[in-house]
Amino acid sequence: MPALESTTAQLILWTLVGYGLGSIPFGMILARLMGLGNLREIGSGNIGATNVLRTGNKLAAAMTLLLDGAKGAAAVLLARAFAPEDSVQLAALAAMIGHCFPVWLGFRGGKGVATFLGVWLALAWPVGLACCATWLASAAVFRISSMGALVAAAASTIWAVFLGFGQDLALGMILTVLVFWRHRENITRIRAGTESRIGQGK
Repeated sequence: MPALESTTAQLILWTLVGYGLGSIPFGMILARLMGLGNLREIGSGNIGATNVLRTGNKLAAAMTLLLDGAKGAAAVLLARAFAPEDSVQLAALAAMIGHCFPVWLGFRGGKGVATFLGVWLALAWPVGLACCATWLASAAVFRISSMGALVAAAASTIWAVFLGFGQDLALGMILTVLVFWRHRENITRIRAGTESRIGQGK
């Protein structure tokens, strides 16, 4: 049975593993493999599923969403299988940071929504499912993808407390701040009424 607290070596190892997994730019990889072009020159220039969808390829967008979520989940599940919970928390955070700030892309990554959801699904699946439902419902109501993401992120800590996962509250708050920081330009456009709606172009 793993010790209650990680060693320094374990913390470093799982931080690196989490970051490495999170930094895999699946959107860009799939776009190139499927001949969709350079995502940096399409739509918003973002590497996530929403921008992949702007290529018109729904399969590529769905695959990007699933893979970006899976890498966050993988970081959590791998750490949980081999290390104490403090390493799991660091791996989760590192995966999110890796997606948002991948070294391979000059630290210009995605906005972290799919990875955020994947982390929560692996960390505390009831919270993850609640966040997914919140995201889908909010996106359906507002018809704005970024609004759905922001509402889901904001609700995540509430869901964590309500569903009995208060031990993950601190991590959840940090992840929420990251999502909001990465969406700061979207927030400005939402306030100005100029944010793209689902089904529109850029």
